[in-house]
Amino acid sequence: MSNISTLPIVNEHSDIEISFEMTLVDGTLVEKTEPGETIRFTLGDGTFISRVEEMLIGLELGTTAKLTLGAERAYGVSDPNNFQTMKCSDFPADMPLEVGHVIGFNTPTGEEIPGTVHEVLTDEAAGDQVVIDFNHPLADATIMFTATIEAIHS
Repeated sequence: MSNISTLPIVNEHSDIEISFEMTLVDGTLVEKTEPGETIRFTLGDGTFISRVEEMLIGLELGTTAKLTLGAERAYGVSDPNNFQTMKCSDFPADMPLEVGHVIGFNTPTGEEIPGTVHEVLTDEAAGDQVVIDFNHPLADATIMFTATIEAIHS
């Protein structure tokens, strides 16, 4: 009897389905699949950050893997140059400019990037302003990622 597994194994270009949960180290849920739900993607297509995809390579069908990624390996460390001060009047009047609110901004190339309201400044001389943090919303965060390989498509 052979001890060699015949289960399919994830490779660097696999089309796979996983169930997953991503949390911060304090247990705060970032994102997860619902029970019975999977997400299907091809490794290398940018669905997940490369460090997460690298973790999945070599896993067999049905395997669950847990990974802890420090900020440097996950979404990076905040760059102080990614904070910009803008006038509150640059935003729609009905948009909540509250600390922590994430807003989608369009780049000149048509891509959308998130910006998080970092601080709201009320200054009679300069006018009302808001400081937007264009670092990734998960910058500086240690991420816990748990994934189960639910299907490997050939």
